[in-house]
Amino acid sequence: MARLCFSTLLVTLLLYNVAFCFPDYTSLAGLSARELDSIIPHLTIRALPSPPGPLNNPLAKLVNDPAHPWIAPGPNDMRGPCPGLNTLANHGYLPRNGIVTPSQIVTAVQEGFNMGNDLAVFLAYAVHLVDGNLLTNLLSIGGKTSETGPDPPSPAIVGGADTHAVFEGDASTTRADAFFGDNHSFNETLFDELTAFSNKFGGGAYNLTVASEIRFQRIQDSIATNPQFSFVSPRYFTAFAESFFPLAFFVDGRETNSLTLDLTVARGFFQDGRMPDDFFRSNISWTLGAIGGGVEVIFEAHPVLPGANNGTINSYTVDPNSANLSDGCKAYTDFVDVIVRGLYPSATGPLLQALNQNLDFFFGAISTSGCTQVPAFV
Repeated sequence: MARLCFSTLLVTLLLYNVAFCFPDYTSLAGLSARELDSIIPHLTIRALPSPPGPLNNPLAKLVNDPAHPWIAPGPNDMRGPCPGLNTLANHGYLPRNGIVTPSQIVTAVQEGFNMGNDLAVFLAYAVHLVDGNLLTNLLSIGGKTSETGPDPPSPAIVGGADTHAVFEGDASTTRADAFFGDNHSFNETLFDELTAFSNKFGGGAYNLTVASEIRFQRIQDSIATNPQFSFVSPRYFTAFAESFFPLAFFVDGRETNSLTLDLTVARGFFQDGRMPDDFFRSNISWTLGAIGGGVEVIFEAHPVLPGANNGTINSYTVDPNSANLSDGCKAYTDFVDVIVRGLYPSATGPLLQALNQNLDFFFGAISTSGCTQVPAFV
């Protein structure tokens, strides 16, 4: 009996410690009902505002302006694997500490890059559902910058918008696969590969042809070196989008129609999260449909169906159950029913209400696409 009481006391103390040390921006995804019961009473539950609407004036304009200077992140500021979010935080379009709300992401990507409202809402709430705290309405875009460096910690410590195989994932353009340890930091070797392909196929710059070739090469690299390589939805979609995003958002708005990105500018975004001096955002409001057109061009140059290695290198096998680029509605349904539902098996009360409200916001971005909304969780 004494041993049983001691074990119960130990579990109680551990749960109390978890609740006491639980940052209000940390995701509740994957926690047990017991952990949730311990943590939720210590959180400040916030009302969830509707996502911001589109820009009133979606034209090119100076965005690296005196009100948004580049400032290097401090050791306690959060940064992650997404160069775009890192850049927006470094320039003050997002809170510089990297702790944000999904609405702030929607506003920032529109103001800083001229991302279309449907794409902005879709991405912001997708990442929030996986990596954000749905009750406090807060999200970290990564981990503390002091946690990155020559010997970074595991991805679980880095945290924030870094959940593997969802948005961050294998075959990244400038980040290594999670199998090799550091899947969030800028990788010089991979940027050298990008440079070589840009010299070979783009005359020294990154363009659609380079995007197509380096996307295929990064897939082949992972197949040949990563026995745990996974390339299924949703990472399958975000990988192809990631190849086109630099052409949409990192090219000066006075040159957008060229779809050609200077490599020095590319390094500034990818490595330092920094807009070049006198940088204008895009003169195109890049919607889901517009980005989809660029993704199709990249895919069609080297069509690769979703799949994975089976535990050994060079064992890539197509997964017929994964959504592919021709079935966006299945991608949405699987994201909600498989990924999100799997992360919140014990949601009740305020958490369940917040989960369903965020799912409504998420679906709102594609409500005119012909997809059927997944019923509310119960």
